[in-house]
This record gives sequence, structure tokens and C-alpha cells, in this order.
Amino acid sequence: MIEQSVVVTNPTGLHARPAALFVQTASKFKSDITVRCGSREANAKSVLNVLTLGAGTGSEIVISANGEDEQEAVAALVALVQSNMGEAK
Repeated sequence: MIEQSVVVTNPTGLHARPAALFVQTASKFKSDITVRCGSREANAKSVLNVLTLGAGTGSEIVISANGEDEQEAVAALVALVQSNMGEAK
């Protein structure tokens, strides 16, 4: 299992379209993936779970993966968050 923290920098945080893009990316991997924001934890492959995190701009999230492609999964999701999920800053 590996995990990495990253700060959400896109203007809308992990809401609506960015959350859907996050889940779409997570779903490409076989590993079990979770994302944590504060004391809340969610299945990274469920858009409803990700939305309940309330991860807004400036929130630190921790992405964890466990499985055969865990390193690739975490790297891809961290890169997605760091790229502002396709939104302008």
C-alpha cells in the first residue's frame, strides 16, 4: 500500500466535473483506491463518495492505493490533481 498527499488547487475543488474526472481516472486501475480529506475517507471509484469529502480549493487530500498497480494509480491521480483537473487557476 502506498499513499501520497496533494493539495487541491483547481477553483472548484473536488466537486461535480472534477470529481467525475477523478473517479474516471481511478476506475482505470485494478487497485483499491481511497481518498481522504481531514477525517473523511471515500472510495475513489465512487463519485458520490468523493463528493461527500467536501474537498475545496486549498484542501489537502491523501490518496491511498493497495494492489498490483498501486504506484501507477497514485501517481496518475496526484498528477491529475496537480494539473488542476483541466481547469484554469
